[in-house]
Amino acid sequence: MAALKEPVKIFIVQSLACRDTPQEVVESVKQEFGVDVTRSQCQSYDPTKYSGRNLSVKYVDLFNETRKKFDDGLIDIPIANKHYRLRQYQKYLDISRNVKTKMKLLEQAAKDSGGQYTNKIESSVKNETSYPSGLGHFYGRKSTDTESSS
Repeated sequence: MAALKEPVKIFIVQSLACRDTPQEVVESVKQEFGVDVTRSQCQSYDPTKYSGRNLSVKYVDLFNETRKKFDDGLIDIPIANKHYRLRQYQKYLDISRNVKTKMKLLEQAAKDSGGQYTNKIESSVKNETSYPSGLGHFYGRKSTDTESSS
């Protein structure tokens, strides 16, 4: 195993902390830095694995800090989180060779990041936001109105 430079080590630690698989990290390191590393070499930078038990304190702290920030940004169902979806769009965009697919991914990411898929309604009252349930908002009722039995 060749000795890795500091930026490569940091990249590996942060990628593993963001729950990328060692294979994904190997491919990312090759693409970003042009350096060939093995999966086992990447695993040695993961303090949660047996092979990473001797990792220096500096990298363990970086791993734990990055993992905490990453996990705080996610909720229980990752696909429900915008950060996760945008990250997946980027991964598929990087591996896609079809222009039409790339354009659809870019459009989807733009819609997602622009808030097109939220059901949040801005009110004319300053700083008031409501979240409708059902189709009451569609028929002109406020979200606080109850259904009437007509």
